[in-house]
Amino acid sequence: MEQPLFVIDADKVASMAKDSGLSVLQLLPSLVKSAQKLARPPISKYHVGTVGLGSDGRIFLGGNLEFPGLPLHHSVHAEQFLITNAAINGETQLKFIAVSSAPCGHCRQFLQELRGAKEIKILITSTENGGDSEEDEVFRPISYFLPHRFGPDDLLDKDVPLLLEPHHNGLVLDNVNSNHTIHCNGNLNGGVHDLLKSAALEATNNSHSPYSGCPSGVALMDSEGKVYKGSYMESAAYNPSLGPVQAAVIAFVASGGGKYSSIVAAALVEKEGVAVQQEGTARLLLQSVSPKCDFRVFHCSSSVNCCKKPSS
Repeated sequence: MEQPLFVIDADKVASMAKDSGLSVLQLLPSLVKSAQKLARPPISKYHVGTVGLGSDGRIFLGGNLEFPGLPLHHSVHAEQFLITNAAINGETQLKFIAVSSAPCGHCRQFLQELRGAKEIKILITSTENGGDSEEDEVFRPISYFLPHRFGPDDLLDKDVPLLLEPHHNGLVLDNVNSNHTIHCNGNLNGGVHDLLKSAALEATNNSHSPYSGCPSGVALMDSEGKVYKGSYMESAAYNPSLGPVQAAVIAFVASGGGKYSSIVAAALVEKEGVAVQQEGTARLLLQSVSPKCDFRVFHCSSSVNCCKKPSS
Protein backbone atom coordinates (compact mmCIF):
# COMPACT_ATOMS: atom_id res chain seq x y z
CA MET A 1 0.00 0.00 0.00
CA GLU A 2 1.30 3.44 -0.93
CA GLN A 3 2.40 5.52 2.05
CA PRO A 4 0.65 8.82 2.78
CA LEU A 5 2.48 11.81 1.34
CA PHE A 6 3.49 14.48 3.88
CA VAL A 7 6.14 16.21 1.73
CA ILE A 8 5.85 17.07 -1.97
CA ASP A 9 9.12 18.02 -3.64
CA ALA A 10 9.43 21.21 -5.66
CA ASP A 11 9.46 19.54 -9.09
CA LYS A 12 6.33 17.57 -8.26
CA VAL A 13 4.66 20.74 -6.96
CA ALA A 14 5.40 22.56 -10.20
CA SER A 15 4.11 19.60 -12.23
CA MET A 16 0.90 19.36 -10.17
CA ALA A 17 0.25 23.07 -10.56
CA LYS A 18 0.80 22.92 -14.32
CA ASP A 19 -1.41 19.85 -14.80
CA SER A 20 -4.24 21.39 -12.76
CA GLY A 21 -3.99 24.81 -14.40
CA LEU A 22 -3.37 26.44 -11.02
CA SER A 23 -0.63 28.59 -9.61
CA VAL A 24 1.39 27.10 -6.75
CA LEU A 25 -0.47 29.30 -4.28
CA GLN A 26 -3.81 28.14 -5.67
CA LEU A 27 -2.60 24.57 -5.31
CA LEU A 28 -2.17 24.91 -1.53
CA PRO A 29 -5.86 25.13 -0.55
CA SER A 30 -6.69 22.35 -3.02
CA LEU A 31 -4.52 20.00 -0.93
CA VAL A 32 -6.05 20.82 2.45
CA LYS A 33 -8.67 18.03 2.26
CA SER A 34 -5.88 15.55 1.58
CA ALA A 35 -4.10 16.84 4.69
CA GLN A 36 -7.28 16.41 6.74
CA LYS A 37 -7.37 12.73 5.82
CA LEU A 38 -3.92 12.32 7.37
CA ALA A 39 -5.05 13.60 10.78
CA ARG A 40 -5.57 11.18 13.70
CA PRO A 41 -8.20 12.69 16.07
CA PRO A 42 -9.89 9.67 17.74
CA ILE A 43 -11.34 11.80 20.56
CA SER A 44 -12.85 14.82 18.82
CA LYS A 45 -13.29 13.20 15.38
CA TYR A 46 -12.53 16.73 14.12
CA HIS A 47 -9.98 16.49 11.34
CA VAL A 48 -7.81 19.56 10.84
CA GLY A 49 -5.50 19.74 7.84
CA THR A 50 -2.88 22.31 6.95
CA VAL A 51 -0.55 22.77 3.99
CA GLY A 52 2.54 25.00 3.87
CA LEU A 53 4.85 26.25 1.13
CA GLY A 54 8.55 26.25 1.96
CA SER A 55 11.28 28.56 0.76
CA ASP A 56 12.59 26.02 -1.78
CA GLY A 57 9.21 25.29 -3.37
CA ARG A 58 8.39 22.13 -1.44
CA ILE A 59 4.95 21.66 0.09
CA PHE A 60 4.47 20.21 3.58
CA LEU A 61 1.29 18.72 5.04
CA GLY A 62 0.14 18.43 8.63
CA GLY A 63 -2.83 17.16 10.62
CA ASN A 64 -3.92 17.07 14.25
CA LEU A 65 -3.12 14.12 16.53
CA GLU A 66 -5.01 13.06 19.66
CA PHE A 67 -4.16 10.32 22.16
CA PRO A 68 -7.01 8.48 23.95
CA GLY A 69 -6.52 8.11 27.67
CA LEU A 70 -4.32 11.18 27.95
CA PRO A 71 -5.23 14.74 28.97
CA LEU A 72 -6.18 16.89 26.00
CA HIS A 73 -3.14 19.15 26.32
CA HIS A 74 -0.99 16.27 25.05
CA SER A 75 -2.67 16.63 21.65
CA VAL A 76 -0.75 17.92 18.63
CA HIS A 77 -2.31 20.74 16.62
CA ALA A 78 -2.17 20.58 12.82
CA GLU A 79 -0.01 23.72 12.60
CA GLN A 80 2.46 22.21 15.08
CA PHE A 81 2.57 19.07 12.95
CA LEU A 82 3.22 21.20 9.86
CA ILE A 83 6.11 23.12 11.42
CA THR A 84 7.67 19.96 12.89
CA ASN A 85 7.34 18.21 9.53
CA ALA A 86 9.12 21.15 7.88
CA ALA A 87 11.88 21.06 10.52
CA ILE A 88 12.40 17.30 10.10
CA ASN A 89 12.93 17.85 6.38
CA GLY A 90 15.41 20.70 6.74
CA GLU A 91 13.08 23.54 5.73
CA THR A 92 14.04 26.91 7.23
CA GLN A 93 11.02 29.05 6.38
CA LEU A 94 7.31 28.78 5.67
CA LYS A 95 5.88 31.58 3.55
CA PHE A 96 2.27 30.57 2.88
CA ILE A 97 -0.07 28.29 4.83
CA ALA A 98 -3.56 27.01 3.97
CA VAL A 99 -5.60 25.45 6.77
CA SER A 100 -9.02 23.83 6.98
CA SER A 101 -10.17 25.83 10.01
CA ALA A 102 -9.13 29.13 11.51
CA PRO A 103 -5.98 28.65 13.62
CA CYS A 104 -6.76 28.68 17.32
CA GLY A 105 -4.96 31.10 19.63
CA HIS A 106 -2.60 28.29 20.63
CA CYS A 107 -1.42 27.88 17.02
CA ARG A 108 -1.28 31.59 16.23
CA GLN A 109 1.06 31.89 19.20
CA PHE A 110 3.18 28.87 18.22
CA LEU A 111 3.70 30.35 14.74
CA GLN A 112 5.28 33.42 16.34
CA GLU A 113 8.46 31.37 16.89
CA LEU A 114 9.25 31.60 13.16
CA ARG A 115 11.41 34.42 11.82
CA GLY A 116 9.24 37.07 10.17
CA ALA A 117 6.12 35.39 11.54
CA LYS A 118 3.88 38.42 11.13
CA GLU A 119 4.44 38.30 7.36
CA ILE A 120 3.53 34.61 6.90
CA LYS A 121 0.31 34.44 4.87
CA ILE A 122 -2.58 32.20 5.93
CA LEU A 123 -5.68 31.13 3.98
CA ILE A 124 -8.64 29.45 5.71
CA THR A 125 -10.47 27.08 3.39
CA SER A 126 -13.63 26.52 5.47
CA THR A 127 -16.34 29.18 5.62
CA GLU A 128 -17.45 28.24 9.12
CA ASN A 129 -14.56 30.10 10.70
CA GLY A 130 -13.05 32.13 7.91
CA GLY A 131 -15.87 33.93 6.14
CA ASP A 132 -18.53 33.23 3.56
CA SER A 133 -17.54 35.25 0.52
CA GLU A 134 -14.89 34.89 -2.16
CA GLU A 135 -13.03 37.95 -0.97
CA ASP A 136 -12.48 36.20 2.37
CA GLU A 137 -10.77 33.29 0.60
CA VAL A 138 -7.42 35.05 0.35
CA PHE A 139 -4.05 34.73 2.05
CA ARG A 140 -3.77 37.14 4.95
CA PRO A 141 -0.71 37.80 7.17
CA ILE A 142 -0.66 36.36 10.67
CA SER A 143 -0.74 39.95 11.92
CA TYR A 144 -4.35 40.02 10.64
CA PHE A 145 -5.25 37.10 12.93
CA LEU A 146 -3.02 38.16 15.86
CA PRO A 147 -2.63 41.95 15.65
CA HIS A 148 -1.05 42.43 19.09
CA ARG A 149 1.64 39.79 19.13
CA PHE A 150 3.86 38.50 21.90
CA GLY A 151 6.85 36.47 20.86
CA PRO A 152 10.61 36.02 20.64
CA ASP A 153 11.24 39.75 20.06
CA ASP A 154 9.91 40.41 23.55
CA LEU A 155 12.28 37.99 25.28
CA LEU A 156 15.31 37.20 23.12
CA ASP A 157 18.26 39.00 21.61
CA LYS A 158 18.03 39.51 17.86
CA ASP A 159 20.85 37.06 17.07
CA VAL A 160 19.28 34.05 18.84
CA PRO A 161 18.23 31.41 16.25
CA LEU A 162 14.48 30.96 16.01
CA LEU A 163 12.43 27.88 15.21
CA LEU A 164 13.44 26.25 11.87
CA GLU A 165 16.74 28.18 11.80
CA PRO A 166 19.87 25.97 11.86
CA HIS A 167 21.69 25.87 15.19
CA HIS A 168 23.54 23.44 17.46
CA ASN A 169 23.12 23.42 21.23
CA GLY A 170 26.62 22.07 21.88
CA LEU A 171 25.58 19.15 24.07
CA VAL A 172 27.35 15.87 24.77
CA LEU A 173 26.24 12.80 26.66
CA ASP A 174 27.40 12.53 30.24
CA ASN A 175 30.13 9.94 30.81
CA VAL A 176 28.01 8.22 33.44
CA ASN A 177 24.38 8.15 32.36
CA SER A 178 21.57 7.13 34.64
CA ASN A 179 18.85 5.42 32.68
CA HIS A 180 15.46 4.00 33.45
CA THR A 181 13.86 1.14 31.56
CA ILE A 182 10.07 1.18 31.48
CA HIS A 183 8.17 -1.87 30.19
CA CYS A 184 11.26 -3.39 28.56
CA ASN A 185 10.21 -6.07 26.08
CA GLY A 186 13.49 -7.92 26.58
CA ASN A 187 14.34 -8.21 22.90
CA LEU A 188 16.62 -5.21 22.43
CA ASN A 189 20.40 -5.29 22.44
CA GLY A 190 22.93 -2.67 23.44
CA GLY A 191 23.46 -1.61 19.83
CA VAL A 192 19.84 -0.50 19.62
CA HIS A 193 20.20 1.57 22.77
CA ASP A 194 23.37 3.22 21.44
CA LEU A 195 21.68 4.03 18.13
CA LEU A 196 18.65 5.58 19.83
CA LYS A 197 20.83 7.44 22.32
CA SER A 198 22.83 9.04 19.51
CA ALA A 199 19.69 9.93 17.56
CA ALA A 200 18.07 11.46 20.64
CA LEU A 201 21.22 13.51 21.34
CA GLU A 202 21.11 14.85 17.77
CA ALA A 203 17.48 15.85 18.32
CA THR A 204 18.43 17.53 21.61
CA ASN A 205 21.12 19.56 19.88
CA ASN A 206 18.47 20.75 17.41
CA SER A 207 16.02 21.62 20.19
CA HIS A 208 14.52 25.14 20.24
CA SER A 209 14.52 25.97 23.95
CA PRO A 210 15.86 29.54 24.33
CA TYR A 211 13.45 30.50 27.12
CA SER A 212 14.15 27.73 29.63
CA GLY A 213 17.61 26.64 28.50
CA CYS A 214 16.39 23.04 28.89
CA PRO A 215 16.82 21.31 25.51
CA SER A 216 15.67 17.75 24.99
CA GLY A 217 15.13 15.21 22.25
CA VAL A 218 13.46 11.84 21.74
CA ALA A 219 14.22 9.03 19.31
CA LEU A 220 11.76 6.22 18.57
CA MET A 221 12.32 2.87 16.87
CA ASP A 222 9.59 0.79 15.26
CA SER A 223 9.40 -2.98 14.82
CA GLU A 224 11.17 -2.68 11.43
CA GLY A 225 14.16 -0.93 12.99
CA LYS A 226 13.37 2.51 11.57
CA VAL A 227 14.30 5.48 13.78
CA TYR A 228 12.32 8.71 14.17
CA LYS A 229 13.65 11.82 15.94
CA GLY A 230 11.82 14.68 17.64
CA SER A 231 13.14 17.90 19.19
CA TYR A 232 11.57 19.96 21.97
CA MET A 233 10.18 23.25 20.61
CA GLU A 234 9.40 26.09 23.02
CA SER A 235 6.98 28.97 22.67
CA ALA A 236 7.54 32.39 24.19
CA ALA A 237 4.10 31.94 25.78
CA TYR A 238 5.23 28.59 27.29
CA ASN A 239 1.93 26.62 27.05
CA PRO A 240 1.98 26.14 23.25
CA SER A 241 5.43 24.50 23.51
CA LEU A 242 5.68 21.08 21.82
CA GLY A 243 7.34 18.25 23.74
CA PRO A 244 10.05 16.07 22.16
CA VAL A 245 8.00 12.89 22.40
CA GLN A 246 5.13 14.50 20.49
CA ALA A 247 7.64 15.75 17.89
CA ALA A 248 9.04 12.22 17.52
CA VAL A 249 5.51 10.83 17.10
CA ILE A 250 4.96 13.42 14.36
CA ALA A 251 8.12 12.13 12.63
CA PHE A 252 6.76 8.59 12.95
CA VAL A 253 3.39 9.52 11.43
CA ALA A 254 4.91 11.72 8.71
CA SER A 255 7.18 8.88 7.64
CA GLY A 256 4.20 6.62 7.06
CA GLY A 257 4.19 4.93 10.46
CA GLY A 258 1.19 2.74 11.18
CA LYS A 259 -0.16 1.86 14.59
CA TYR A 260 1.62 3.46 17.54
CA SER A 261 1.94 -0.01 19.07
CA SER A 262 4.62 -0.77 16.47
CA ILE A 263 6.97 1.58 18.39
CA VAL A 264 9.17 -0.83 20.32
CA ALA A 265 11.89 1.38 21.79
CA ALA A 266 12.51 5.00 22.72
CA ALA A 267 15.26 7.15 24.20
CA LEU A 268 15.08 10.60 25.75
CA VAL A 269 18.12 12.83 26.17
CA GLU A 270 17.93 15.87 28.46
CA LYS A 271 19.92 17.66 31.12
CA GLU A 272 19.66 16.27 34.63
CA GLY A 273 17.86 18.18 37.37
CA VAL A 274 16.84 21.18 35.24
CA ALA A 275 13.70 23.27 35.65
CA VAL A 276 11.92 21.78 32.61
CA GLN A 277 12.10 17.97 32.45
CA GLN A 278 10.44 15.75 29.85
CA GLU A 279 10.87 12.28 31.33
CA GLY A 280 7.50 12.05 33.07
CA THR A 281 5.52 13.30 30.09
CA ALA A 282 7.39 11.09 27.62
CA ARG A 283 6.87 8.03 29.81
CA LEU A 284 3.16 8.80 30.20
CA LEU A 285 2.55 9.20 26.47
CA LEU A 286 4.56 6.15 25.46
CA GLN A 287 2.90 3.96 28.09
CA SER A 288 -0.44 5.04 26.68
CA VAL A 289 0.22 4.52 22.96
CA SER A 290 2.68 1.60 23.10
CA PRO A 291 2.72 -0.07 26.54
CA LYS A 292 5.50 -2.54 25.69
CA CYS A 293 7.92 0.12 24.46
CA ASP A 294 11.40 -0.04 25.97
CA PHE A 295 11.94 3.54 27.21
CA ARG A 296 15.30 4.83 28.44
CA VAL A 297 16.53 8.21 29.65
CA PHE A 298 20.05 9.57 29.19
CA HIS A 299 21.53 12.82 30.46
CA CYS A 300 23.66 15.37 28.68
CA SER A 301 25.62 18.50 29.48
CA SER A 302 27.01 21.49 27.61
CA SER A 303 30.39 21.32 25.94
CA VAL A 304 30.23 24.76 24.29
CA ASN A 305 27.93 27.74 24.45
CA CYS A 306 24.48 26.62 23.38
CA CYS A 307 22.01 28.13 20.90
CA LYS A 308 24.74 29.11 18.42
CA LYS A 309 24.29 29.01 14.67
CA PRO A 310 26.61 26.47 13.02
CA SER A 311 29.72 27.96 11.49
CA SER A 312 29.67 28.28 7.73
